[in-house]
Amino acid sequence: MTIMILGLLIFLGGHSVRIFAESWRQQQIAARGEGTWKLAYSAVAVIGLALAIYGYGLTRLDPIHIWFPPMGLRHAVALLMLPAFIMLAAAYVPRNAIKAKLGHPMMLSVKIWAFAHLLVNGRLGDILFFAAFLVWAILAFKAAKQRSRQHPSAPQATSLPATLATIAIGVVAYGLFAFYLHGVLIGVPVFG
Repeated sequence: MTIMILGLLIFLGGHSVRIFAESWRQQQIAARGEGTWKLAYSAVAVIGLALAIYGYGLTRLDPIHIWFPPMGLRHAVALLMLPAFIMLAAAYVPRNAIKAKLGHPMMLSVKIWAFAHLLVNGRLGDILFFAAFLVWAILAFKAAKQRSRQHPSAPQATSLPATLATIAIGVVAYGLFAFYLHGVLIGVPVFG
């Protein structure tokens, strides 16, 4: 569990700089350049995520059960993950109305993903892993909304084709992950 917690601290800690130390972040970018900042940020993120995932896998070898979720909650998770994937796509597809309306769909996607997975995972390692992401996403969303209020940007032009593409990409990614990749990568089939 120690490796997972260390990985979460590194990964989510690095991703929390904008929440707790935005002025320091801006100073580092000004002093070292945006490219150097992004390289260091990415290195920290990759190392932290790798440790968190590896450590998470280790917690599954010797689980400590806190509660045993009802099997029926798996259906709720399957349902919740569809909008999570659509919001994830919305973070990247330009000019879609979902991003224009929500502002920060990536963080909302992480919130839904983490909450949904807390519903169906009752082991201590699972609870710590997903709760850490949920708390981070809540704080990051709040900080991002505050930054948006302080520095409002011009309204984005949206297009129906971009919005439909966002939904289609999210649905296809969801289907691919739910019906194939989740079982292969995580070892737990979503359906079956």
